[in-house]
Amino acid sequence: RSYEMVISLLAVLKAGGVYVPIDPLYPYERINYIKSDANVRIMLTQHHIYESSNWQDSDILCVDSEWGQWENESANNLDISFSGSNLAYIIYTSGSTGRPKGAMNTHQGICNRLKWMQDAYHLDQSDRVLQKTSFSFDVSVWEFFWPLMTGATLVLAESDRHKDSSYLIKLIQEQQITTIHFVPSMLQAFVEEPELHHCTALRRVICSGEALPFDLKERCLKELPKVNLYNLYGPTEAAIDVTHFSCESGGRNKSVPIGQPIANHKIYILDEEMNIVPIGVRGEIYISGIGIARGYHHRPDLTAEKFIPNPIAENQGGRLYRTGDVGRYLQDG
Repeated sequence: RSYEMVISLLAVLKAGGVYVPIDPLYPYERINYIKSDANVRIMLTQHHIYESSNWQDSDILCVDSEWGQWENESANNLDISFSGSNLAYIIYTSGSTGRPKGAMNTHQGICNRLKWMQDAYHLDQSDRVLQKTSFSFDVSVWEFFWPLMTGATLVLAESDRHKDSSYLIKLIQEQQITTIHFVPSMLQAFVEEPELHHCTALRRVICSGEALPFDLKERCLKELPKVNLYNLYGPTEAAIDVTHFSCESGGRNKSVPIGQPIANHKIYILDEEMNIVPIGVRGEIYISGIGIARGYHHRPDLTAEKFIPNPIAENQGGRLYRTGDVGRYLQDG
C-alpha cells in the first residue's frame, strides 16, 4: 500500500490495460497460478518486494527504482480509445475447490458503481477517505477511485496496521477521516475502542463483506450518533456492490436488510424452478444489470454455470449472476 501502487493502478487503466492485483504475501504457488492464468504481460512491483522474492521473470518493472525507463516519455494524454465493455480489472477469489477464479470486471461496471456511490453519498473536497482494504479485494476499487474522481483526499493506511483498531482511531483523528469501510467483524472491534469519541470528523461508515448484525448496527449508531451507517452487499463478480441500505436505529425485524438495488441493476429472488418467490419466502439471490462481470477468466464451464441467460420475461436477452446466497423480500421490497 503506497503511492506507487495508486499511480500504477491509474496508469494501467489509462493505458487501456487490465490490472490484476497480486498480494506479495500470497504463497508462491498462488502468485504463479494467477500470473499464468491471467496471461500477465508485465509485473509492476517495488524493489524491496522483488529483492525478497524468487521470481525469475524478465517482464518485471520496479516502479520505485526504475524511473529512468520513462522519465523522458511524453506527458501528453495517450491517444487510446476503448469502450465501456473493455475489461478494467481481474480479481481472483478462492474457488470452492481451492483453485482461484478470476472475475473479469468492465469499465462500464465500475464506472456505474462509482457514479452511483457519488450520487448516493456526495463526497466533496472536504472529505478524506481512508484506504485500508487490500487491493486483492474489490472494496479497494472504490476506496482508491471514488475520492480521486471527486476531488476528495485519499489517505493510505499503513500496510501492517490496517486491522489494528487502536491505530485506526489515531489515524482517523490525526487525518480527520470522514469516510471509512469496515467488514462487520472489524467494525465490532472499532466501536469497542475507548478512544472512539475522538473520531469527530467521521461522517460515513460503510459496511460490506459480511452480514451486519442488528446489535452491532445499534451500537454503532449509538456510539457514533453523527455518523451515517450504510450496509452494502455484492459479490466480486458484479463490480463490488449491487444493493444498499441506510441504517437507522430500531427496526421491527432483528436483522439488517441488504436493501435495494443500486442504479442500473435488478435483484431477483428465485426458487429452484427459476420463479420469483412471494414476499417473505426464502430463495436464491440473482443479479442482473450493468455491473455483472464478463465471467471467469479461462473458466468457460464455471462461467456458464454462474452467469446464465435471464429467463425473466421483462428482461430476456440479458444475463443473471447466481450468487448462491439466500434472501427474502420484505414488504417494502
